[in-house]
Amino acid sequence: MHRAIIASVSELPRDPQWLGSRPCPVIGYGAGEASASADVLVPDLAAAHAIEKRVLAWPVASMTLVQVLRSTALLPAAQALDVESMAFATLQGGEEFAAWQRSARRGPPLPVQAGDPLLLSRDGAVIEAVLNRAGTRNAISVEMRDAWVEALQLLEADESVAELRFRALGACFSVGGELHEFGLAPDPATAHWVRTVHSPARLLARLGTRVSFFVHGACIGSGIELPAFAARLVAHPETFFQLPELQMGLIPGAGGTVSIARRIGRQRTAWMVLTGRRITARTALEWGLVDALVDVSSAPP
Repeated sequence: MHRAIIASVSELPRDPQWLGSRPCPVIGYGAGEASASADVLVPDLAAAHAIEKRVLAWPVASMTLVQVLRSTALLPAAQALDVESMAFATLQGGEEFAAWQRSARRGPPLPVQAGDPLLLSRDGAVIEAVLNRAGTRNAISVEMRDAWVEALQLLEADESVAELRFRALGACFSVGGELHEFGLAPDPATAHWVRTVHSPARLLARLGTRVSFFVHGACIGSGIELPAFAARLVAHPETFFQLPELQMGLIPGAGGTVSIARRIGRQRTAWMVLTGRRITARTALEWGLVDALVDVSSAPP
């Protein structure tokens, strides 16, 4: 069975239904009118083979990624998040994720830090939320996730708040999910239930027009998946963005197949996940992942 299909874009079928019938990632290279018939586009055959190598290393996660991106492109955000979460849960029960768990070198957990994980303050109609876990590079732990949910629920409940602004202390905005907590749910179904009923992504999808993010340094995994829901996403010029989930046998699970794909398209989102490569703030601006580049240390609070 094919694990990946590589084809020149000029050779791909123009039938809009063709891609959905392929059970594996379709990697198109070059240019042509049938570019929509590929899951990911690269400039040449060498780049296509580089992605194929990673697909072959994590074939189930790669297949699941492109199937989710194809199927959710036209769904409302809430339903698209359901699909992402169910796919993520499925992969958490698979061998590729289990292999990562066996081999991951995560080091000992860092000591619990003092103070609230999210510092909230209000000035008139604006609430500022500051990530306060510089020691863990503002990893999105359960503690941090719950604090985000509470802040967003406050925004939802109080119509007098015009804007909720997120930024972070420390060297970076966030390195994404706390790796020591990956796979700690009692089972994948329960993990899906938690993502459904206690999710910053779902709240951001509803409230994003009243939310702004000012990010800097590393924005990895959920550290960009969640900000991408906001109406305004401002980055420091030296910020970088990365989606590394494939090498864990997973796909983005904090809403990224929805938030990022709706900013930059499913093909560029697939490229970020399948390659695992970082993109610069300048590329992010060109693609539409961020809305402006500003020295966020001097950005509005």
